[in-house]
Amino acid sequence: DPYAQLLLEAMKQSGCTVFNDRHFSCETCDGCVSGGFDSATSQIVLCQNNIRHQSHMNRVVTHELIHAFDHCRAHVDWFKNVKHLACSEIRAANLSGDCTLMNEIARFKFGLKGHHQTCVRDRAIRSILAVRKVSKETAEKAVDEVFDACFNDLEPFGRIPHSKTDAKRAYRDFQNRDRYNANL
Repeated sequence: DPYAQLLLEAMKQSGCTVFNDRHFSCETCDGCVSGGFDSATSQIVLCQNNIRHQSHMNRVVTHELIHAFDHCRAHVDWFKNVKHLACSEIRAANLSGDCTLMNEIARFKFGLKGHHQTCVRDRAIRSILAVRKVSKETAEKAVDEVFDACFNDLEPFGRIPHSKTDAKRAYRDFQNRDRYNANL
């Protein structure tokens, strides 16, 4: 998957190499959660009982790898600072493919102007509420306060990858970054 390839390469370049046997765990999970990132162990948990299709698993892995990337590069305070969590959830919803047009149509949610931003905001709030015992108002406030900065933080993709083709292009650009920067 080009999304995962790019994130794994970016983490490696940031000094956080990911090992499949150490940093990924398949488990049975409660509720309708598909996965999670455990910051204490730097481990991505995939919920084997709630992931039914390869495309869904790819999105979950990408979403959780974005959290792992943020943990690596930004030293996120996941438990004490809800704004940190909100920022990473915004980035994960924005960059993982969670809010592609096809996924939104499958959820019977779609619109035209500003719909991607609305989807990212709503999914970030839902994710916060799923992992932290905070009120909906607290989650909404945290998302709203950091939304613009975090929505526009496109690292390591450099663009919002709306498709696998976009993700492949972003990965190629990422691999060639040093060459471009050397010519400046």
